[in-house]
Amino acid sequence: MKNKTWQRLYKMLKPQTKSIAIITVLAILINIGEVVKPYLIKIVIDDYLELNMYQQGIMTIGRIGAIYIAIVLVGNILNFIVTTATSMMGENVIYSIRNKLYKYVQYANIPFHDRTPAGKLFVRITSDVEDITTLFKDVITTFIKDILMIIAFVIMMLSLNYKLALLALCIVPFVILTSVIITKISNKLQEYSKMVKTKLNTFLAESIYGVKLIKIFNRQYEKQKECEKLCTDFWKSRIPLGITEGFLPAIMTILENLGVSIIVWASINHFVGESIDVGLIYVFITYTKQIFEPINRLVENFETIQEALVSINKIYDILEHKEYLENFETGKTLENVKGKIEFKNVWFAYEKDNWVLKDISFTIEAGQSVALVGKTGSGKTTITNLINRFYEIQKGEILLDGVNIKEINLRSLREKIGIILQDPFVFARSIKDNIQLNRKFSDEYIMETIELASAEEFIESLPNGIEEISHERGNSYSSGQKQLLAFARIFAHNPSIFILDEATANIDTKTEELIQKSVDKISKEKTSIFIAHRLSTIVNVDKIIVLNQGEIIEEGSHNKLVSKTDGYYSRLYNAYYNGLV
Repeated sequence: MKNKTWQRLYKMLKPQTKSIAIITVLAILINIGEVVKPYLIKIVIDDYLELNMYQQGIMTIGRIGAIYIAIVLVGNILNFIVTTATSMMGENVIYSIRNKLYKYVQYANIPFHDRTPAGKLFVRITSDVEDITTLFKDVITTFIKDILMIIAFVIMMLSLNYKLALLALCIVPFVILTSVIITKISNKLQEYSKMVKTKLNTFLAESIYGVKLIKIFNRQYEKQKECEKLCTDFWKSRIPLGITEGFLPAIMTILENLGVSIIVWASINHFVGESIDVGLIYVFITYTKQIFEPINRLVENFETIQEALVSINKIYDILEHKEYLENFETGKTLENVKGKIEFKNVWFAYEKDNWVLKDISFTIEAGQSVALVGKTGSGKTTITNLINRFYEIQKGEILLDGVNIKEINLRSLREKIGIILQDPFVFARSIKDNIQLNRKFSDEYIMETIELASAEEFIESLPNGIEEISHERGNSYSSGQKQLLAFARIFAHNPSIFILDEATANIDTKTEELIQKSVDKISKEKTSIFIAHRLSTIVNVDKIIVLNQGEIIEEGSHNKLVSKTDGYYSRLYNAYYNGLV
């Protein structure tokens, strides 16, 4: 798992190889300056101040001071460049990963969305990506420089006095051991905390989406209690992380001061077997403290690194499942679709062996209007989903104009099929945008489709007409108005096949009559499939297919089926008619 995590991180960094190389070179130059600065002061102390020769060497001291100032200025400029370049590199990585995630969500098939809560996907695209942003902006900026700085200080200390250097660095194994132990503990804690955080964010997203339902059933108190429990769980998961976060820097500080103490003690007691100049002691104390600065930064950023690595795993756990992606590139492109649909011995199950459709066979001729009738769960909506290839069948064939839909390009297939659902989705955009859906139609054409959908009265009542901005999810409109908008949208895109899934359920009788005229007009030219519980709306269709428990039990025109006094449809229609009376 650990190797897989680093492979995923490498995959993110690979396109930024050139930027990383430039940053590394600049970091080396910065580190050289950090190493040289204490050494310049050592020269002044040992060669001039300690020997009381500062007056004789005033010019040399001045030149050393000028070099010191130049190193400080150049170092700060280079540091600014490194920070900026790293930040830009991080933004590029985040830009890429966020777009990949969104593209995956858009191109993933319906089974993926059935299994994955929308709140969880929202967390991946927002919260997890932000964790990675923090890694690149706050950690990667200093990571390369800190590693190289540690190496540079160790080399310089060994070259000046390897005995004193080894003595000062003897505590490094304790630093590494402590970091490794805490890292393993913190990694497990971080994964658990991330899981709890995902549950909390998913709950919050779903609660916001479903706030109306919560109010309808008056469950605010219960939802608040559930939220408090999840917040408590998340808080409890963060406490151990807070302890490890505070424990490591404290240990680092103790070890740093221990290292300084060892140098002073060894120098005073001639532990290394020789007299040590004051300047050299100063250099070693400075290097020891400076070598712990990058170590402390690495430790302090440890939690950020762990959070980011967990987020990277969560994101790639989605991106690496290619089996859920729909292929929109291959397949035959449809030109002139007549609209003949054939089901040949189709078997389908959402879950293994739990068959929803059982050996279904029927034919819908081009331009024919057909109604699917049956109890809830009989397979009506499943049939329309299969025509769109939202799901893949296990057995049989589905043909469109004689071509197996598995051989047809998905984009081309779905462009020819228009669906109006019982609860149509409305984006928080203008009426015009909701009809166009990123296509470009003239205002005149849009008004024609609005008139065809009998929605002109509704649209004209809005202050800004087709430029009126909808509230989120169309909450500024009634259910009936959203249906009218959905009809205008489908008419504008003019598909070859119309599927109406209980589409007139939320429209008043008068408006339904107007829309029915438009639907009747279009259904004369287009293949139309209706799913309706209002049996009065389908009496004029060419054919009715009656389903029960995933099987076709009757098929024929309304008059033919009603004439069978003992038939399933006849009993259903009579019960419906008597209910109206």
